[in-house]
Amino acid sequence: MNTTLALSDTFGSDLVRGIGAILLYGVIGLLLMFAGFYAIDWTTPGKLSKLVSQGLPNAVIVTASGLLSMAFIVVVAIFNSASDLTEGLITSLVYGLLGIIVQVVAVRLLEWATRIDVASTIQSEKFAPVSIVVAAAHLGLGLVVAVGIS
Repeated sequence: MNTTLALSDTFGSDLVRGIGAILLYGVIGLLLMFAGFYAIDWTTPGKLSKLVSQGLPNAVIVTASGLLSMAFIVVVAIFNSASDLTEGLITSLVYGLLGIIVQVVAVRLLEWATRIDVASTIQSEKFAPVSIVVAAAHLGLGLVVAVGIS
């Protein structure tokens, strides 16, 4: 008994369209992650990329948590984008940018409310437990903003 696996007539075009969508969403995601990093860097005292490359532990923790929080926002923005590819790319970009702005403002307000001296924390060469609080704020607010997008 021979069994033949038949592919639909549109399999090839569907596959190409899917690959194109993945690449385009990947570009949008990458652009949003860059925007998120620079938003964190711009609004955080000190030059994060320099502090991270120097291996300062608190700068690494704060930057990593900020990037993860931005990733939550970007992923949910893409996941909840419109089903049409063009509309989906636009809504992902708009929701992602808005999410990044809300995230940055919310984290800075929380840092202000808790009176955390972020500048001295991230510039310290020794681990400071308060960097975990800042990281938790980044992650927690990133999740809140991400869910807000959905």
